[in-house]
Amino acid sequence: MMNPAQKLAQLNREAILSASPARLLTMLYDRLLVDLNRAEAAQLAADWAVASENLVHAQAIISELVSSLNSEAWSGAPALHGIYAFATQLLIDANVKRDPALTRQAIGIMEPLRQTWHEAASAPAAPSTGGVHIG
Repeated sequence: MMNPAQKLAQLNREAILSASPARLLTMLYDRLLVDLNRAEAAQLAADWAVASENLVHAQAIISELVSSLNSEAWSGAPALHGIYAFATQLLIDANVKRDPALTRQAIGIMEPLRQTWHEAASAPAAPSTGGVHIG
């Protein structure tokens, strides 16, 4: 018999495996912002281990977002890649310098993107031209 934590983990796995590409993208952004907000709170509390753990996880999420970019399918992909690269450098610096202002700056960059992807994911689908390509 599974304990509650195991049941929750199984439900989360099932939600991820059954999610559409757009939903997966919004889930990544949601978790990214959770990590960034946790990191900032930990930095403000001088809990450097927790801050670092969340900043490193946020960098891993951004790396996953970078890997999902398709420059052939979307002309905006290179610009978004540049934003991701800048945000990653902010997080590295925020971790090394233990600077919550840099984490806050990354939140300021990534939160509007999160909101935009949520809006795009909930918009009615345009007629398909062959394949789904998400930035």
